[in-house]
Amino acid sequence: MHDNLIVAVAIIGALGIGAQWLAWKLQAPAIVLMSAAGLIVGPLWAIAFGHPLLNPTEVFATGGVDELGNPESLLRPIISLAVAVILFEGGLNLRFHELKESGAAVMRLVFLGTPIAWGLGTLAAHYAAGLSWSVSALFAGILVVTGPTVIMPLLRQSKLGGRVGSTLKWEGIVNDPVGALLAVFVYEVLRVINVGENPWAAASWIAFTACLGGLLGVLFGMGLVRAFRQGWTAEYLKAPILLASVIGCYALAESIEHETGLVAVTAFGIALANARFASLQEVRRFKENIAVLLISAVFVILTANLTPQDIASAFNLPTLAFLVCMLFIVRPLSAGLSTLGALEPSESALVGWIAPRGIVAVAISGFFADRMVLAGYEDASRLTTLAFAMAFATVVLHGFTIGPFARWLGLARKGRPGVLIVGSTQWSIGLATCLRDSGVDVVLADNNFDRLRGARQANIDRFWGEVVSEDAEFRLDHARFESVLALSANDPYNALVCGHFAPELGRHRIFQLSSQDMEEDDPRAINLSARGRTLARRGRTYDSLMRDVYRGWGFAKTGLTEDYTLENLQTDRPDADFLAELRADGQLYFLGPSREPKGGLGTVIISFGPDIKANAVNGD
Repeated sequence: MHDNLIVAVAIIGALGIGAQWLAWKLQAPAIVLMSAAGLIVGPLWAIAFGHPLLNPTEVFATGGVDELGNPESLLRPIISLAVAVILFEGGLNLRFHELKESGAAVMRLVFLGTPIAWGLGTLAAHYAAGLSWSVSALFAGILVVTGPTVIMPLLRQSKLGGRVGSTLKWEGIVNDPVGALLAVFVYEVLRVINVGENPWAAASWIAFTACLGGLLGVLFGMGLVRAFRQGWTAEYLKAPILLASVIGCYALAESIEHETGLVAVTAFGIALANARFASLQEVRRFKENIAVLLISAVFVILTANLTPQDIASAFNLPTLAFLVCMLFIVRPLSAGLSTLGALEPSESALVGWIAPRGIVAVAISGFFADRMVLAGYEDASRLTTLAFAMAFATVVLHGFTIGPFARWLGLARKGRPGVLIVGSTQWSIGLATCLRDSGVDVVLADNNFDRLRGARQANIDRFWGEVVSEDAEFRLDHARFESVLALSANDPYNALVCGHFAPELGRHRIFQLSSQDMEEDDPRAINLSARGRTLARRGRTYDSLMRDVYRGWGFAKTGLTEDYTLENLQTDRPDADFLAELRADGQLYFLGPSREPKGGLGTVIISFGPDIKANAVNGD
């Protein structure tokens, strides 16, 4: 068993992270590929060869039996801890001032749309899927979640920004812990009813334990913030201490009352998110990394643990009827009624269609399915299958339709996402003008209003504010750009900007100028891992570029043809810096060391140098 367990863990890790990588590479929904990986080594392998390649229940078996006489497994505590960390990470994204600033539409979707969706979803689960009222109420509570891990890739893929994009994004973030809390509430109500307790006493106990769990989470959060602020721990220990604290908080709350731990860790995350301390950003990134690993493992385990009978039961009339009700009745009605007057009709229509269920919904469904079966609700065994069916249907349907539907409604941004240029200088304004005139969407940002004067005169779209601030998360439309150029005169600040955007966009899309006064490999220079990729040649610092601006150098956009190739351009402009290549398919590539232009028919080269041709754009 020891060898099998090691092999099983290796398979789960390889499949989960491999699916995440493939999803990033193909720009496809990760949930689909992770689920497919588990299905292949689990029920589909069993159908093809008679037994699964990976059977988590068997591999993680302890040798004992549970209350129903089934083999006891470590899966339940493993999934419980994973869900606790996932919910903590979800709570870590919920900041109260962001909720207040996110707009009336989000507030209505959360406080009005959630109960409407819960009530309608309960009816759909009972009458369409055939679940009992009790299980229907619990499952409908879980399905109010629209996970941000699924929403954000869809928004980028569809180029959907503005008010609709912001509404969908913040609904997903705020609702992330809501479904779990609703499920905990319903489960606790059902549990105390089953043991025959007095309803009023049971309600009082549930309210007390929920408040106690929330208070425990807040106390853990406040204590940890104080410890971090006072410097009671080394920097490198903060993230591990946080992870250990989450597990400890969950275990302590669970020892008080079952399922209270979910409330506690969610409150723990919210408490940290709304505290101000310097290490919050790096802690959040660490938790995101842990959450990605756990999410990958949970998905592979849950899908691999399905049986061929579970797969067959997913393709039946009740499941199809349930999906139709949720997609075409419950979501449109709940979103439409709650956003009435807060959004335009076309915006409400799109919000009413886009509600992909993702990782949290499936993980929590699997978490509660076993507990409900143990409590005597046999039909709860269908929850995991129904949750996967819902996740597959919404991710695939919404993923393929969000772009065309948004374009048909006139809400999608036209053209490819563009470039954010940080730092308004004479050189960056010239580059921004040249890129804009080449058809690239450009936003020029600076925290100094006076420095943006040249951008205003050139009629370049601009953002006045600090791009690494929390305020920019709301006011700066992130759907407009997929690359960032940090071009200010301050090299450490450029590195800070690159470090801020790298986790979101990928380090391969983050660029800055060469270091001032020293080479990048100089031990006194900013560490390579903390910088963006170098734009233009090495040694082309801000000072050297500005000297050439004063010498009369400027920017040019040159279209390559059969008669005028890249070689001709390099011959004509031997001293020029080649900065970007806009290819015929619309892809924009920024050039630099080891990233030479490829050229080709229809390619446009953006360069900076002397001897500006007729198609040049002066940087003055």
